[in-house]
Amino acid sequence: MRWIPAGRFAMGSDIPEYPEEGPVHSVEVDGFWIDESPVTVAQYRRFVKATGYVTVAERAIDPRDYPDVDPGLLVPGSLVFTPTSGPVPLTDWRTWWRYVAGASWKHPEGPGSDTRGRELHPVVHVCWEDVAAYARWVGKDLPTEAEWERAARGGLDGATYAWGDEKSPYGRRLANYWEGDFPWRRVDAGGWQRTTPVRSFPPNGYGLYDVTGNVWEWTSDFYRSDHGETAGRACCGPQQNPRVTAPDGSQDPGDPAGRIPRRVLKGGSHLCSDDYCRRYRPAARQAQPVESSMSHIGFRCVLRTPGPRS
Repeated sequence: MRWIPAGRFAMGSDIPEYPEEGPVHSVEVDGFWIDESPVTVAQYRRFVKATGYVTVAERAIDPRDYPDVDPGLLVPGSLVFTPTSGPVPLTDWRTWWRYVAGASWKHPEGPGSDTRGRELHPVVHVCWEDVAAYARWVGKDLPTEAEWERAARGGLDGATYAWGDEKSPYGRRLANYWEGDFPWRRVDAGGWQRTTPVRSFPPNGYGLYDVTGNVWEWTSDFYRSDHGETAGRACCGPQQNPRVTAPDGSQDPGDPAGRIPRRVLKGGSHLCSDDYCRRYRPAARQAQPVESSMSHIGFRCVLRTPGPRS
């Protein structure tokens, strides 16, 4: 783990195409420890072996939880990114996402796939319950959105990316994001088409790897459509350790499953593309239903204990 010192930073962004990231506001957080990289397949496997834990994607689905769905369709599985065969309109994410029966952290693309050779890749297909269970087992916690963003910025307050304001300084690629034509043709150095092993790219200023790109990461905050709830509370200075602990207001009223609370994901993933989703940035945020897992979502943990002695 790496120590993130207490301090103040400007949280969020005012990029017009991503209004959920605003308003930019001053935040202070206490110091904390955070995992150097996302939790890997090998680490999660040790947890499962020690505890016998079964992830939500592997469990039988109770039809009472989904009364409007054909019970015959309620089989264990998870959402898997499936590249299209050619260009498609970028208006419907369901064009390239498929619910795959049998997909799980052990079978990332579904039955017939496995994690051999991917032990050092971030674990995926883990929903909120799954990551919270792991955190309890290791005696840690999930970061708040503010803690996560403070750590991801690496001390570069207000910078666009985790490494600065230039996307590819000196022509170097510094994160695992999509280059090519989304969602059908990807051009990648190294040949990886999905996740990459953690630490494949240089760390940020705090020594953290993969804080943007590779996989979205769970935080403990419930989602709001902007930062208004926390940004507007401080009348005499920056917010201190802000967090959103109430699920009310996190649901999506326009979604048939809108009753399900959503938490904040941070950092973007290997599917972030400049022509569709330029979210491989510290300020980027996305809502995720707590019961849903996907092939591009992982996590890392924090410890809120005293820092190193000087």
